[in-house]
Amino acid sequence: LAFAFLVVPFFINDYWASAILLPFLIYAIAAIGLNILVGYCGQVSLGTGGFMAVGAYTAGLLTLNFGLPWGVSIALACLLASAIGTFFGMPSLRLKGLYLAIATLAAQEIIEWVVTPWTGVTGGTEALVVPAPQLFGARLNTDFRFYWLAVVLASATALFTANLFRSRVGRAFIAVRDQDIAASVIGVNVFRYKLLAFARSSFFVGLAGAMIAYYRNIISWERFTLETSLFYLAMIIVGGLGT
Repeated sequence: LAFAFLVVPFFINDYWASAILLPFLIYAIAAIGLNILVGYCGQVSLGTGGFMAVGAYTAGLLTLNFGLPWGVSIALACLLASAIGTFFGMPSLRLKGLYLAIATLAAQEIIEWVVTPWTGVTGGTEALVVPAPQLFGARLNTDFRFYWLAVVLASATALFTANLFRSRVGRAFIAVRDQDIAASVIGVNVFRYKLLAFARSSFFVGLAGAMIAYYRNIISWERFTLETSLFYLAMIIVGGLGT
């Protein structure tokens, strides 16, 4: 962490910042969020791209249409993504494995179907241009300045998640993943914790989407397709589920 905060920002060039480190930090937030759901709670999801779209479009539209500060817009975008993730997690009461994956795939397609034809609000297939975030009059979407925001949020996400699985809630997630029937027998409310896993996972995925919106200043539905969902699922499988 000391290296990331005190050394890296002052020695990297524009290529390393914009092409490597900033995407890495933003992707890490989304991957950690997805890992809470898939790796620790055992609920397969193919809706990551859709939930990221919710975060990105909500944050961008709140700033663009209502003039809300970027920090407030990000917070509200995360909460909305969490709520929508919880709603689409409801089939987990009856479904698991491949069947749950198909249900979350439906979430991905429904969100895309809402975004692309809704030209009056989201711009449809056209890109939505978002104002650059500012702090004390300085633009934050430059590589050097946005790096600080990204590294702080990525570190906080990793720290929260590490501590989550030392808590009662985290242990309940792992119990549901390992054997949901046994977890239910010992008093774990399986459905409640599944929904909680969807909510917390979608919160961080929405955060990553909002960060993409403010860093790139352009939101396009092409960034949040099914391919994106598969990309993040592959990321946590290769990186190690539940680690």
